[in-house]
Amino acid sequence: MAEETKSLNAADSGESKAKFSGEEVALELMKFIAVTTGYGRGSGGSTGFGKSGGRSEEVYAESLLELFQRCRQAVAKPLV
Repeated sequence: MAEETKSLNAADSGESKAKFSGEEVALELMKFIAVTTGYGRGSGGSTGFGKSGGRSEEVYAESLLELFQRCRQAVAKPLV
């Protein structure tokens, strides 16, 4: 019974991977870049106390939207 469940899960994961749209791939790429690089956060040297001297939330959101657009363009480009 455990092997049946394992094979069903493997089949489900393969189907769901095939269903990713370009938008979803671009969103995952954007999240990966933003988390690993701190993209758009600025360099506010805060110690963690009080409000940071970094960028405002609106500016941060705008930079993430810009990054998402760039990721969409990159995903839409044909492979050479």
